[in-house]
Amino acid sequence: QVRVVEFGGGLVQPGGSLRLSCGTSGSNGSITAMGWYRQAPGTKRDLVATITSAGVTNYGDSSKGRFTVSMDNDRSWAYLQMNSLKPEDTAVYYCNAVTDSGYSQTYWGQGTQVTVSA
Repeated sequence: QVRVVEFGGGLVQPGGSLRLSCGTSGSNGSITAMGWYRQAPGTKRDLVATITSAGVTNYGDSSKGRFTVSMDNDRSWAYLQMNSLKPEDTAVYYCNAVTDSGYSQTYWGQGTQVTVSA
């Protein structure tokens, strides 16, 4: 069982920056990709960014050019650097980890609240 925990949410002013961290345990090196998604009240969960163990990244339309996803070398931590934040970025941000130990599984964290407001 892989455990996923997000860190770093909080309140930030419009135009500010925030860095989210996502730590995992129990993967035994089997993580092949990690991703960030977000969900605002009354909306579906949307893609923010993903990164594979090979460093290939993919961004949602709303985060391109402002957010940067990264992963550490031992593939147990992922980060989301968010710049030029807007009020519409307010949401619960979720991290996931995809593993492949013969078959693919996805594990989710509990989420961290990001609020962009003056």
